[in-house]
Amino acid sequence: MSNQTKRVEALTVADLERFPVWQYTNDDETFRGMGVRPIKKTPLENLDGCIVGTKIHLANGAFVWALIGNVDSANPQRTQHFLTLSVCRDGRWFTMARYHDFDSNERGPEALANFLELRVDQVFPISYDISRYCIGESAALIGAIEEESRERLTDAQIIALAVRRRG
Repeated sequence: MSNQTKRVEALTVADLERFPVWQYTNDDETFRGMGVRPIKKTPLENLDGCIVGTKIHLANGAFVWALIGNVDSANPQRTQHFLTLSVCRDGRWFTMARYHDFDSNERGPEALANFLELRVDQVFPISYDISRYCIGESAALIGAIEEESRERLTDAQIIALAVRRRG
């Protein structure tokens, strides 16, 4: 195991400043599926199995550190519905649930705003730009996270989007 491999929840802002892109490892015995290792050379052709540490821009003008994952650099719609967002505050991480996640009532936009000690309208929309780390469709790599998704898919549509093959 590399001395740079660590549990995803143990990543710090200093780690992200040094290496913005981290890839999940297959070391289930040590990390129970939550281990990551830094990617030292970017931009990548895709972000499969990766998370990107970057500053996101809140509606109130503030920038905060975040981890963005589940980005499909070739499919903006897939990115819109499956993108994951974890935000750092005072060295602690909060992962926001998406509208179709089972715990969206407990970890949704309002919970994120509470974590940041802000009002929802001070947080959303959140804008991000991870285009310097990956070659792909700009609509998948540069975007906004709204309080309410503009397009809400049914459970069947979510499943179909998740299993649809690339290409």
